[in-house]
Amino acid sequence: MQRAIRWVLVLAGVGCFLPLAGAQSLDPTNQMARDIFKQLIEINTTDSVGNVTTAAEAMAQRLRTAGFTQNDLHVDGPNERKKNLVVRFRGTGKRKPILFIGHLDVVEALRQDWSTDPFEFLEKEGYFYGRGTEDMKEGDAILVTNFIRLKKENYLPDRDLILALTADEEGGSSNGVDWLLKQHRDWIDAEYCINLDGGEFEKEDGKPILAAIQASEKVYVDFQFESLNPGGHSSVPTPDNAIYHLAGALARLQSFSFPLHLNEITRNYFERMATLTLGQVSGDMKAVAKVPPDPAAAHRLSESGYYNSLLHTTCVATMLSGGHAPNALPQTARANVNCRIFPGEDPQEILKTLERVAKDPKVRITIVSQTGPDGKAVPVVPVPPSPLLPEVTKAMEKTLSITRPGVPLVATMSTGATDGKFTRIAGVPTYGISCMFFDKNDDRSHGKDERVGVPDFYDGVAFNYKLIRELSSSR
Repeated sequence: MQRAIRWVLVLAGVGCFLPLAGAQSLDPTNQMARDIFKQLIEINTTDSVGNVTTAAEAMAQRLRTAGFTQNDLHVDGPNERKKNLVVRFRGTGKRKPILFIGHLDVVEALRQDWSTDPFEFLEKEGYFYGRGTEDMKEGDAILVTNFIRLKKENYLPDRDLILALTADEEGGSSNGVDWLLKQHRDWIDAEYCINLDGGEFEKEDGKPILAAIQASEKVYVDFQFESLNPGGHSSVPTPDNAIYHLAGALARLQSFSFPLHLNEITRNYFERMATLTLGQVSGDMKAVAKVPPDPAAAHRLSESGYYNSLLHTTCVATMLSGGHAPNALPQTARANVNCRIFPGEDPQEILKTLERVAKDPKVRITIVSQTGPDGKAVPVVPVPPSPLLPEVTKAMEKTLSITRPGVPLVATMSTGATDGKFTRIAGVPTYGISCMFFDKNDDRSHGKDERVGVPDFYDGVAFNYKLIRELSSSR
């Protein structure tokens, strides 16, 4: 999951910071949350040697102990190491269920790269350290804690609340959300989905800046550029060279920009942000938000890599290989081109555009297929954005007014990918809401010495609890 880059639509004004959790001794809820967080961090769930099933079973046992029945708990998956946890909190059925998702797997972490053991939960100088503390076992711990708390309180929601903690969001061929939708949709079918692996809450210098709802995300697709040639002895070169063909195609791609594309979220983003900036940038933002957008303004804004990603599909070469011997003409030359496709655009149309841009019949371009647990290719399809449901935005606004008065609520669109793409494709509107604040200048997800602030974690527990009740209380 990519936390660092997102699109924002400002919906309210910035305000003050009111800490929710201090350094005092922990109350029972926060102690439980800490214990669960520690347990999850210390279970290795990497794709190489880890075991997601172990983490799923550990959380299932806690939920059973809290009173969830066996009929409402499922631990299942396509193989023994990649089982997913699904639990249903029964409500009155007045409204359709809400699905809450998080992934249990984490990216690889090498002990020699870290200052501490990445699979040892460490609290130090106001931070929790460990692989997955930011991406995203903190969210898993928050959800399990609050499901248990609500159960112990004998809370009766007006709708079923479903929790799914899954495998292979970070990679691998056994994505849990995809598998559940295909094999057991009835376990997780819902009116909409809340994904704690998106919609980051940002802070800077200790002060909250914004709280986000991720309503959409770009589509991740890899393309292979390949040139093949009979080769020969390097002492007798010819212009027909696989590396030259590939290099020419990549050079043409480098100078190409995909067509300007805006939607309701990005148009409103630029419209609102124009009031918070000055000079030429402010004017360009206003101009690009108009219908139709001003091409010159879009061109100037696109000189910024960040704004360019907001206005276009992007494709960039990320890996390169070629040749088989230093004294031989290359028989093969290949490149991986990673595209982040604007929601609603067809990946097949992007493929056709890349072929036109490459403009070389000796460079073959194909979509790099992803495979499912059965080994079959998973088709790449457009991911629709989710409409901003007033029910969700109003619940967020109310919860923010209690916990973080004055902090702006924003609608976001991630340039990275989350499991929300599977639920959106399946027709379930999905909203990324991380519920806890992350330092925008200290993003360590997927990196060395991953960490989150201790009070931020406990504040996230409280925020999520209030949000769940707001979304599921009788009206």
